[in-house]
Amino acid sequence: MDFQVQAMDGALRAGRCDLPRGGFQTPVFMPVGTRATVKALGPEDLEAIGAGIILSNAYHLYLRPGADIIERLGGVQRFMGWDRLVLTDSGGYQIFSLKELRKIRDDGVEFKSIVDGSAHFMTPEDNMRLQRALGSDIVMAFDVCPGADAPREEVVRALELTTAWLRRCAAVELQPHQRLFGIVQGGLDKSLRRRSAEELIALDLPGYAIGGLSVGESQEQMLEIAEYTAALLPPHKPRYLMGVGMPLDIVRAAAVGIDMFDCVLPTRMARNGTVFTPTGRLTIRAGACKDDPRPIQEDCPCPACRRFSRAYIRHLFNAGEIMGPRLATLHNLTFYATMMHHMREAALQGRFAQWQHDFETSYQSGG
Repeated sequence: MDFQVQAMDGALRAGRCDLPRGGFQTPVFMPVGTRATVKALGPEDLEAIGAGIILSNAYHLYLRPGADIIERLGGVQRFMGWDRLVLTDSGGYQIFSLKELRKIRDDGVEFKSIVDGSAHFMTPEDNMRLQRALGSDIVMAFDVCPGADAPREEVVRALELTTAWLRRCAAVELQPHQRLFGIVQGGLDKSLRRRSAEELIALDLPGYAIGGLSVGESQEQMLEIAEYTAALLPPHKPRYLMGVGMPLDIVRAAAVGIDMFDCVLPTRMARNGTVFTPTGRLTIRAGACKDDPRPIQEDCPCPACRRFSRAYIRHLFNAGEIMGPRLATLHNLTFYATMMHHMREAALQGRFAQWQHDFETSYQSGG
């Protein structure tokens, strides 16, 4: 992996990340295709939006259709008809969120399938072999993610297992094009975050993620820990904040040095009829949109805004037509891609502070 910081404006980094099979500019938002599909969209839609990398989830693909099938069919990219980069999350968060359906052991995790209730056991080595079979470009380590309200002893154990499991993950040979990222844990305790970061940095991995946030803590706590942890990580390697997805949170986290983001939020909210605009969120199902001839956003290049009115998209949702969620998803991911592009351009031109002020003022205005 070759990561170059091309410009900095404050702590914001405009960079370029190149891997053997492609690259992307940072800061970047990765659309989430949990089960090898970004819901309601096809690969050509994502290409038109400008996505260079998307995220899939190893846990869900392990359960259905199975890594052996995906491997036989040429890997996750070929399986879903996507010829750009893929990051696979290990599924650690999904497994550990099962609570009553899993048991954490020192050597791995026992869990029950959310598909059919069958029993499974997965070690860090198993998880790496799973992601090797999937053939993704960036492979996330198998970690333990405690909740925001977890007692300190639980957070310490999660940290210790995360480090121990990362060492085991790093010992598994991946495909030549794959790169392993470690995940910093430690909850809201800065001393534990420092300890986790130092232990992971000692392994000299291609990149590092900040995990264990957006799990119930306040926005202020999330940003404080993200900023503190980002400053601990190597400046010449990409920094990935996992699962944080509100526009203001992304902008503020990028402002403290985060390069990579993902979240299901823009696609999930789109399917429920909420779209993002420069003046905040809009509920497209609302009665105010019933006869509104305007597009969702006047200057947006997405297909929904170029061609259709708010009234029409509201009608699609209320009539139960699948085109409604599709158009809303196209718009939301275009909004996010445009936001990331504008942040990058502002950094390159040395005007990010003004851009951030203008963006936040507009977004919080409510239009």
